Amino acid sequence: MTMSIDTLNFLRGITTILAMSAFVGVFLWAWSRRRRDSFEAAAQLPLEEDADIVDAGRQTPPQR
Repeated sequence: MTMSIDTLNFLRGITTILAMSAFVGVFLWAWSRRRRDSFEAAAQLPLEEDADIVDAGRQTPPQR
């Protein structure tokens, strides 16, 4: 089964439009005001100390 060049170009155009639409959709979702609070909270996660890790670091090492 062979496709004509016109059919192939049409499918490429549709694929480009779908990819661009997906990109714009993700961009708008990421920059929406409703998501700002959750993204700011997620941005602070690497800067917060984990209580379990801090407590484990304060324990005395095992004696040999």
